[in-house]
Amino acid sequence: MDDSYTNFPTSHLVGSVPAVVTEEKNSYKPQAPTANSPILPPNNGSNAGRGYQTLEGEGDGQQSTNKWNGVFSVSSYTEYFNVDTDLVLNRLMSSLNPTTGDFFSKIDANPDLYGLIWISTTLVFVLSSIGNCATYLMQSDSNSSWNFDVNYVNVAACSVYGYALLVPLGFYFLIRYMGISASLIRFWCLWGYSLFVLVLSSFLLIIPVEFLRWTITIAAATTSASFVALNLRTYVQSDDLMIILVASFALQAALTIFIKMWFFS
Repeated sequence: MDDSYTNFPTSHLVGSVPAVVTEEKNSYKPQAPTANSPILPPNNGSNAGRGYQTLEGEGDGQQSTNKWNGVFSVSSYTEYFNVDTDLVLNRLMSSLNPTTGDFFSKIDANPDLYGLIWISTTLVFVLSSIGNCATYLMQSDSNSSWNFDVNYVNVAACSVYGYALLVPLGFYFLIRYMGISASLIRFWCLWGYSLFVLVLSSFLLIIPVEFLRWTITIAAATTSASFVALNLRTYVQSDDLMIILVASFALQAALTIFIKMWFFS
Protein backbone atom coordinates (compact mmCIF):
# COMPACT_ATOMS: atom_id res chain seq x y z
CA MET A 1 0.00 0.00 0.00
CA ASP A 2 1.18 3.52 -0.76
CA ASP A 3 2.65 5.42 2.21
CA SER A 4 0.50 8.45 1.33
CA TYR A 5 -2.60 6.59 2.32
CA THR A 6 -1.24 5.27 5.56
CA ASN A 7 0.02 8.66 6.67
CA PHE A 8 -3.27 10.39 5.90
CA PRO A 9 -4.57 12.07 9.11
CA THR A 10 -7.86 10.56 10.17
CA SER A 11 -8.30 11.98 13.69
CA HIS A 12 -10.74 14.62 12.38
CA LEU A 13 -13.13 11.99 11.07
CA VAL A 14 -16.14 11.07 13.15
CA GLY A 15 -15.86 7.66 14.71
CA SER A 16 -12.30 7.27 13.81
CA VAL A 17 -9.84 5.75 16.29
CA PRO A 18 -6.63 7.62 16.80
CA ALA A 19 -3.50 5.76 16.20
CA VAL A 20 -1.71 4.46 19.23
CA VAL A 21 1.43 6.35 19.84
CA THR A 22 4.03 4.24 21.46
CA GLU A 23 6.24 5.99 23.92
CA GLU A 24 9.58 4.91 25.08
CA LYS A 25 9.29 3.06 28.34
CA ASN A 26 11.09 4.62 31.18
CA SER A 27 13.34 2.28 33.14
CA TYR A 28 12.00 1.80 36.70
CA LYS A 29 14.16 0.64 39.53
CA PRO A 30 12.17 -0.19 42.68
CA GLN A 31 13.70 0.96 45.91
CA ALA A 32 12.92 -0.37 49.33
CA PRO A 33 11.43 2.23 51.67
CA THR A 34 13.76 3.42 54.29
CA ALA A 35 12.89 2.57 57.87
CA ASN A 36 14.33 3.46 61.17
CA SER A 37 15.83 0.24 62.51
CA PRO A 38 15.64 -0.22 66.27
CA ILE A 39 18.82 0.09 68.18
CA LEU A 40 19.57 -3.26 69.72
CA PRO A 41 21.05 -3.41 73.20
CA PRO A 42 24.74 -4.20 73.38
CA ASN A 43 25.72 -7.79 74.00
CA ASN A 44 28.97 -7.72 75.89
CA GLY A 45 28.28 -10.54 78.36
CA SER A 46 28.93 -14.23 78.25
CA ASN A 47 26.31 -14.64 75.49
CA ALA A 48 28.16 -12.36 73.07
CA GLY A 49 28.01 -13.53 69.49
CA ARG A 50 24.65 -15.26 69.85
CA GLY A 51 22.54 -12.63 68.17
CA TYR A 52 19.97 -10.40 69.80
CA GLN A 53 19.72 -10.85 73.55
CA THR A 54 16.92 -9.52 75.69
CA LEU A 55 17.68 -7.07 78.40
CA GLU A 56 18.20 -8.42 81.88
CA GLY A 57 14.90 -8.95 83.62
CA GLU A 58 12.88 -8.69 80.40
CA GLY A 59 10.13 -11.32 80.41
CA ASP A 60 10.80 -12.50 83.97
CA GLY A 61 7.54 -11.07 85.20
CA GLN A 62 5.61 -12.82 82.46
CA GLN A 63 7.32 -16.16 83.15
CA SER A 64 6.62 -15.85 86.86
CA THR A 65 2.96 -15.06 86.16
CA ASN A 66 2.63 -18.06 83.83
CA LYS A 67 4.22 -20.31 86.47
CA TRP A 68 1.73 -19.31 89.15
CA ASN A 69 -1.15 -19.56 86.68
CA GLY A 70 -0.12 -23.17 86.06
CA VAL A 71 -0.14 -23.93 89.78
CA PHE A 72 -3.71 -22.72 90.18
CA SER A 73 -4.94 -24.18 86.89
CA VAL A 74 -6.99 -27.38 86.99
CA SER A 75 -5.64 -28.47 83.60
CA SER A 76 -2.14 -28.69 85.07
CA TYR A 77 -3.19 -31.63 87.26
CA THR A 78 -5.23 -33.63 84.76
CA GLU A 79 -2.27 -35.88 83.96
CA TYR A 80 -2.20 -37.08 87.57
CA PHE A 81 -5.75 -38.41 87.27
CA ASN A 82 -5.17 -40.30 84.03
CA VAL A 83 -5.55 -43.77 85.52
CA ASP A 84 -7.90 -46.67 84.88
CA THR A 85 -9.54 -49.17 87.21
CA ASP A 86 -6.98 -51.93 86.67
CA LEU A 87 -4.09 -49.61 87.46
CA VAL A 88 -5.71 -48.35 90.67
CA LEU A 89 -6.56 -51.88 91.80
CA ASN A 90 -2.99 -53.00 91.19
CA ARG A 91 -1.67 -50.18 93.36
CA LEU A 92 -4.23 -50.91 96.06
CA MET A 93 -3.10 -54.52 96.19
CA SER A 94 0.51 -53.36 96.42
CA SER A 95 -0.35 -51.31 99.52
CA LEU A 96 -1.55 -54.50 101.23
CA ASN A 97 1.75 -56.26 100.53
CA PRO A 98 4.42 -53.93 101.94
CA THR A 99 7.27 -56.46 101.85
CA THR A 100 7.96 -56.01 98.14
CA GLY A 101 9.01 -52.36 98.45
CA ASP A 102 8.60 -51.77 94.70
CA PHE A 103 5.76 -49.24 94.76
CA PHE A 104 7.88 -46.40 93.41
CA SER A 105 8.91 -48.49 90.42
CA LYS A 106 5.24 -49.15 89.65
CA ILE A 107 4.25 -45.50 89.74
CA ASP A 108 7.44 -44.13 88.20
CA ALA A 109 5.89 -43.71 84.73
CA ASN A 110 2.52 -42.45 85.94
CA PRO A 111 2.20 -41.23 89.55
CA ASP A 112 -1.36 -40.26 90.37
CA LEU A 113 -3.25 -38.14 92.86
CA TYR A 114 -6.47 -40.03 92.33
CA GLY A 115 -5.63 -42.50 95.10
CA LEU A 116 -4.72 -39.70 97.50
CA ILE A 117 -8.02 -37.86 97.09
CA TRP A 118 -10.30 -40.86 96.66
CA ILE A 119 -8.86 -42.93 99.52
CA SER A 120 -8.66 -39.95 101.89
CA THR A 121 -12.27 -38.95 101.18
CA THR A 122 -13.45 -42.54 101.59
CA LEU A 123 -11.60 -42.83 104.90
CA VAL A 124 -13.23 -39.62 106.19
CA PHE A 125 -16.68 -40.92 105.29
CA VAL A 126 -16.02 -44.38 106.78
CA LEU A 127 -14.63 -43.02 110.05
CA SER A 128 -17.49 -40.59 110.59
CA SER A 129 -20.18 -43.18 109.81
CA ILE A 130 -18.67 -46.42 111.15
CA GLY A 131 -17.39 -44.59 114.23
CA ASN A 132 -20.92 -43.54 115.13
CA CYS A 133 -22.19 -47.05 114.50
CA ALA A 134 -19.51 -48.42 116.83
CA THR A 135 -20.52 -46.07 119.62
CA TYR A 136 -24.15 -47.07 119.08
CA LEU A 137 -23.30 -50.75 119.48
CA MET A 138 -21.26 -50.02 122.60
CA GLN A 139 -24.15 -48.12 124.18
CA SER A 140 -26.92 -50.44 123.03
CA ASP A 141 -26.65 -52.53 126.20
CA SER A 142 -26.92 -49.52 128.47
CA ASN A 143 -30.00 -47.39 129.11
CA SER A 144 -28.28 -44.17 128.02
CA SER A 145 -29.54 -42.44 124.91
CA TRP A 146 -27.41 -42.30 121.75
CA ASN A 147 -26.97 -39.30 119.46
CA PHE A 148 -25.14 -39.00 116.19
CA ASP A 149 -21.88 -37.15 116.78
CA VAL A 150 -21.36 -34.66 113.95
CA ASN A 151 -17.93 -33.77 115.30
CA TYR A 152 -16.68 -37.08 113.93
CA VAL A 153 -16.89 -35.61 110.44
CA ASN A 154 -14.84 -32.54 111.36
CA VAL A 155 -12.20 -34.50 113.25
CA ALA A 156 -11.92 -37.12 110.50
CA ALA A 157 -11.57 -34.52 107.75
CA CYS A 158 -8.95 -32.46 109.58
CA SER A 159 -6.88 -35.44 110.70
CA VAL A 160 -6.98 -37.44 107.46
CA TYR A 161 -6.59 -34.60 104.96
CA GLY A 162 -4.04 -32.85 107.14
CA TYR A 163 -1.97 -35.99 107.52
CA ALA A 164 -2.19 -37.02 103.85
CA LEU A 165 -1.10 -33.58 102.62
CA LEU A 166 1.27 -32.20 105.25
CA VAL A 167 3.26 -35.29 106.30
CA PRO A 168 4.47 -36.12 102.75
CA LEU A 169 5.21 -32.42 102.28
CA GLY A 170 7.32 -32.41 105.43
CA PHE A 171 9.30 -35.48 104.36
CA TYR A 172 9.79 -33.94 100.93
CA PHE A 173 11.43 -30.83 102.38
CA LEU A 174 13.44 -32.93 104.82
CA ILE A 175 14.86 -35.12 102.07
CA ARG A 176 15.57 -32.14 99.85
CA TYR A 177 17.35 -30.49 102.77
CA MET A 178 19.59 -33.56 102.94
CA GLY A 179 20.56 -32.94 99.33
CA ILE A 180 18.57 -35.84 97.87
CA SER A 181 16.31 -35.41 94.87
CA ALA A 182 12.67 -36.24 95.58
CA SER A 183 9.26 -35.96 93.94
CA LEU A 184 6.39 -34.48 95.94
CA ILE A 185 3.79 -36.06 93.64
CA ARG A 186 5.26 -39.51 94.24
CA PHE A 187 5.29 -38.93 97.98
CA TRP A 188 1.63 -37.90 97.95
CA CYS A 189 0.84 -40.97 95.88
CA LEU A 190 2.68 -43.24 98.33
CA TRP A 191 1.04 -41.85 101.46
CA GLY A 192 -2.36 -41.78 99.77
CA TYR A 193 -2.36 -45.50 99.00
CA SER A 194 -0.96 -46.28 102.46
CA LEU A 195 -4.31 -45.18 103.91
CA PHE A 196 -6.22 -47.91 102.08
CA VAL A 197 -5.56 -50.51 104.77
CA LEU A 198 -7.07 -48.12 107.33
CA VAL A 199 -10.30 -48.06 105.32
CA LEU A 200 -10.53 -51.84 105.49
CA SER A 201 -9.64 -52.01 109.17
CA SER A 202 -12.28 -49.40 110.03
CA PHE A 203 -15.02 -51.81 108.96
CA LEU A 204 -13.57 -54.47 111.29
CA LEU A 205 -13.29 -52.07 114.21
CA ILE A 206 -17.07 -51.99 114.44
CA ILE A 207 -16.85 -55.31 116.33
CA PRO A 208 -17.67 -54.45 119.98
CA VAL A 209 -14.79 -56.47 121.41
CA GLU A 210 -11.93 -54.37 122.70
CA PHE A 211 -9.28 -57.08 122.39
CA LEU A 212 -10.11 -57.68 118.73
CA ARG A 213 -10.13 -53.96 118.08
CA TRP A 214 -6.62 -53.52 119.40
CA THR A 215 -5.42 -56.56 117.47
CA ILE A 216 -6.85 -55.15 114.25
CA THR A 217 -5.39 -51.72 115.02
CA ILE A 218 -1.87 -53.10 115.57
CA ALA A 219 -2.06 -55.18 112.39
CA ALA A 220 -3.28 -52.22 110.32
CA ALA A 221 -0.67 -49.90 111.80
CA THR A 222 2.13 -52.37 111.06
CA THR A 223 0.98 -52.92 107.48
CA SER A 224 0.51 -49.25 106.68
CA ALA A 225 3.71 -48.08 108.37
CA SER A 226 5.79 -50.86 106.79
CA PHE A 227 4.44 -49.98 103.36
CA VAL A 228 5.67 -46.40 103.70
CA ALA A 229 8.99 -47.19 105.39
CA LEU A 230 10.07 -50.05 103.12
CA ASN A 231 9.30 -48.09 99.98
CA LEU A 232 11.20 -45.08 101.26
CA ARG A 233 14.16 -47.36 101.89
CA THR A 234 14.36 -48.22 98.19
CA TYR A 235 13.76 -44.63 97.11
CA VAL A 236 16.04 -42.68 99.44
CA GLN A 237 19.76 -43.38 99.52
CA SER A 238 21.27 -41.52 102.46
CA ASP A 239 23.33 -42.05 105.60
CA ASP A 240 20.41 -40.67 107.60
CA LEU A 241 18.02 -43.24 106.13
CA MET A 242 17.28 -44.84 109.50
CA ILE A 243 15.96 -41.55 110.87
CA ILE A 244 13.61 -41.17 107.93
CA LEU A 245 12.36 -44.75 108.24
CA VAL A 246 11.75 -44.54 111.97
CA ALA A 247 9.97 -41.20 111.66
CA SER A 248 7.70 -42.40 108.84
CA PHE A 249 6.89 -45.64 110.67
CA ALA A 250 6.11 -43.81 113.92
CA LEU A 251 3.85 -41.21 112.30
CA GLN A 252 1.92 -43.81 110.32
CA ALA A 253 1.40 -45.95 113.41
CA ALA A 254 0.40 -42.89 115.45
CA LEU A 255 -2.35 -42.06 112.95
CA THR A 256 -3.77 -45.58 113.21
CA ILE A 257 -3.77 -45.50 117.00
CA PHE A 258 -5.37 -42.05 116.95
CA ILE A 259 -8.19 -43.39 114.78
CA LYS A 260 -8.77 -46.23 117.20
CA MET A 261 -8.73 -44.02 120.30
CA TRP A 262 -10.95 -41.27 118.91
CA PHE A 263 -13.51 -43.05 116.74
CA PHE A 264 -13.68 -46.53 118.28
CA SER A 265 -13.11 -46.09 122.01
